[in-house]
Amino acid sequence: MMTSPKPKVIIMPKQTPAQSKKVEKVMHEFKEGDLKSSSGDKVKSRKQIVAIALREADIPKKGETARKD
Repeated sequence: MMTSPKPKVIIMPKQTPAQSKKVEKVMHEFKEGDLKSSSGDKVKSRKQIVAIALREADIPKKGETARKD
């Protein structure tokens, strides 16, 4: 009998309310069609949206610490 593989679980760091608000704002911009990449092109990929949202909200990647500007 074959068992199905377990799905990979990615543990993201907890977000502050301000970070959550920023991610929400970026997602809304995408839905409205106003979100653009750094090159000025419209964002079409969901992966790009998530990357932009996390970057703008200063949410660190898995295993990294927060940026200090």
